[in-house]
Amino acid sequence: MNDLEEIVYKHALLNAAKHKGSANPGAVMGSIMANEPELRSRAKEIGPLAGKIVAQVNNLSSEEQASEMEKYGVEVQEKKKVKEVGLQELPGTHENIVLRFAPNPSGPLHIGHSRAAVPNAEYVKRHDGKLILRIEDTDPKRVYEDAYEMIPQDLKWLGINPDEIIYQSDRFDIYYDYARQLIEKGAAYMCTCDGAAFKELKDNCKPCPCRDNSVEENLELWDKFDTMDAGDAVLRVKTDINHKNPAIRDWVAMRLVDETHPRLGNKYRIYPMMNFSVAVDDHLMGMTHVLRGKDHLANSEKQKYLYDHMGWDLPEFIHYGRLKMEDIALSTSKALEGIENGTYSGWDDPRLGTLRAVARRGIDPRTIYNLITEIGVKMADSAISWKKIYGLNRNLLEPIANRYFFVENPQLIEVKNYEEGEVTIERPLHADHLDRGNRLLPFKGSAYLAKEDVGDGVFRLMDAVNVDINGDEVTYNSTSFEDARAIKARIIQWVPVEENVNVTIVMDDASLKTGLGESALCDLNVGDIVQFERVGFARLDEIKDDELVFYYAHK
Repeated sequence: MNDLEEIVYKHALLNAAKHKGSANPGAVMGSIMANEPELRSRAKEIGPLAGKIVAQVNNLSSEEQASEMEKYGVEVQEKKKVKEVGLQELPGTHENIVLRFAPNPSGPLHIGHSRAAVPNAEYVKRHDGKLILRIEDTDPKRVYEDAYEMIPQDLKWLGINPDEIIYQSDRFDIYYDYARQLIEKGAAYMCTCDGAAFKELKDNCKPCPCRDNSVEENLELWDKFDTMDAGDAVLRVKTDINHKNPAIRDWVAMRLVDETHPRLGNKYRIYPMMNFSVAVDDHLMGMTHVLRGKDHLANSEKQKYLYDHMGWDLPEFIHYGRLKMEDIALSTSKALEGIENGTYSGWDDPRLGTLRAVARRGIDPRTIYNLITEIGVKMADSAISWKKIYGLNRNLLEPIANRYFFVENPQLIEVKNYEEGEVTIERPLHADHLDRGNRLLPFKGSAYLAKEDVGDGVFRLMDAVNVDINGDEVTYNSTSFEDARAIKARIIQWVPVEENVNVTIVMDDASLKTGLGESALCDLNVGDIVQFERVGFARLDEIKDDELVFYYAHK
């Protein structure tokens, strides 16, 4: 019994045990597809095999089935209706694990990149392994030069510190060496066919004429590859020309590129394709596990051919579902276009989903890290939204953010008949942490209110006095909070006339709120998070001579 037959046999025994000794071929097939994702590409092969093996299992007595289950270690486990949350345990070895985060340097990292960065980093942390940051910059058209510095900075903000940083653009000679080895093994060939002609042959499961070239002919073409014009030839890796997926048939490993590379200039013209460079590097860097989205299932299969040709051990491939981003702008190319045409102020524009944009707004890095860890690496797709991010972030900001008054579009009021003189109102910086002390707000019978709060009626200036507003006239009513409650006065915030500071808040849609804040704000440092009462959380971004600039986080 080969490995595949044994897997099908175990699933058939399990299904029989659950259904009084009678397994069902369809149910066995479904169990295999659900629990053995690496076998999904072999469904057509497994279908007939399942029917054959189910018949064998059903012919066994219940005692024989039980004996076979014990022999193969098959156990019936009770179903637990528990939603899987968080990172599942890594398959395979947990000793000396090596993982990698391998972004393309097309721009800084955004929230979507954390889908790959965080699980790799967390597994390495849990198992005391090694994390490699590999910058995959073998397509000069997709390289944004500043990203070489931005990506490590973004990872550091997330709390991720790779053990090593590697640039694929430094490794071209290594790729050339392995390309030559493949040719010498007869596992790769130089193809000079027109692209359209090759596609037609490939789609019909027919090899191109170049596939039968001798090793010597291929090496001769390889040696003069860089003298050809782009498009004249490519290096192809031999696979199964009858593979059910045409994209996997004899895929391209090397091609000619006439573009200036930010790090290499025009030093090279022969560039490796992603599947070739990634497989070579994953092997040479000792990757024990490779985490990637399920959209890379076909790429994993392509790369397995290269591993087989070279006699390398496969790492554990782990594929996870898509991360759907609701209300979050993540397209790096569109963001760059918007920056260049002035739509966005930069990579940290508050409307973007880059990590530096959310950091500038006061989103705690633990919010992103914990959210991605909670989602895990399941095959099922997941979705996140600003609403979800804000909810988690609020839990982290609530305990640390001190409270302050801010009034937008301030309007001065003079309270007539106020005769109590100057009083100093004390309000705690944080009601749940009184040890942090108080803010002092002097009141002399006048104050600034937010323009939207100025309307007819009875109002209480928070912790100060109760006033009647009638058009442009503001009259003293009373002082006590009990009086305000009795007359159902609306409570509003205010800012002292003499002790205040100009405040601008850059909102999440890049609009501006301008007004006055209390003078205690002047004690803050850039980066501090505050909660403006009735407005929301914000991060102090810049201290100017006559103004404090904050970036809004959320309510």
